[in-house]
Amino acid sequence: MAANPKVNPSTQSSEWDLVITRVFDAPRQLVWQTWTDPTHIQQWWGPKGFTNPRCEWDARAGGAIRIDMRAPDGVVYPMSGTFKEIVEPERIVFMSSALDDQGNSMFDILNTVLFIDRSGKTEMTLQVRVMKATAVAPQYLKGMEIGWNQSLDRLGARLAEAVAGSEIAATGERDIVGTHLFDASRDLVWKMWTDRYHVAQWWGPKGFRTTIEKMDLRPGGEWLFIMHGPDGRDYRNRVIYREIKKPERLVYENVPDDRSEPVRFVTTVTLAEEGDKTSVRVHMVFPTAAERDHNVKTYGAVEGLRQHFGRLADHVQKTSEEV
Repeated sequence: MAANPKVNPSTQSSEWDLVITRVFDAPRQLVWQTWTDPTHIQQWWGPKGFTNPRCEWDARAGGAIRIDMRAPDGVVYPMSGTFKEIVEPERIVFMSSALDDQGNSMFDILNTVLFIDRSGKTEMTLQVRVMKATAVAPQYLKGMEIGWNQSLDRLGARLAEAVAGSEIAATGERDIVGTHLFDASRDLVWKMWTDRYHVAQWWGPKGFRTTIEKMDLRPGGEWLFIMHGPDGRDYRNRVIYREIKKPERLVYENVPDDRSEPVRFVTTVTLAEEGDKTSVRVHMVFPTAAERDHNVKTYGAVEGLRQHFGRLADHVQKTSEEV
């Protein structure tokens, strides 16, 4: 990959061009899907910490692009574009434009993405050519290489989840949805999710410990627990069970009191048999989009759910080996 620290504001400039090649341990069709499905694009597009509250990605020749990238500090960076060529699953060509506050293009880029099958893995090459740049473009273009590499890191993480049987996404306006396929029976996974001893072994992101003060597993029952962060901070939680249907479905609501974290959302956990394995779907619904986004930013709700799944998978495997 290469980048030249100069920009020519003329109509034909290649001085900021990039060529980035990655090899993903995922089949080409899956990598293609993550580049053409707006649900996937919304989850990995942009540098680390960015979200995409608006993501329109009509992956067909002539289809329109409009993405509003929101930085961790709340600043929104809008872009528009048009697809020029789609050759499934080999090649995507599209124009993109970074927009200023008035909706005018600050620079236009021709992007070409190539996908080559490498014995079950996928070699992806991104070619970026700056076609037109205004005088204000350099302050943005100087971070383009870092931004693209962080985006592709996020893409790689999403592909790893999919290959491992796990998908996590902030969907709609108020939701977070995650799925994971566990190599264990539904009865065992249900026990891992409802037995206070087992829950304490895996609950929380990596590096956390959990103390369960109360776990009254019945509709209307109260679940009180403390998550001890690796930095020494304690996160108190108060949960009320709303529905319990063994071994298929759990519904519970975070209902804060004056001692617990000020977060409120409803979680539905669905367990489905997939042969001798178990598919778990976690659907979290927040009162508003702003509260969902606050939980993603402040508490790392999306990444936290991903790590929950990972720790649960490890505990399930360990427990299975002990049986």
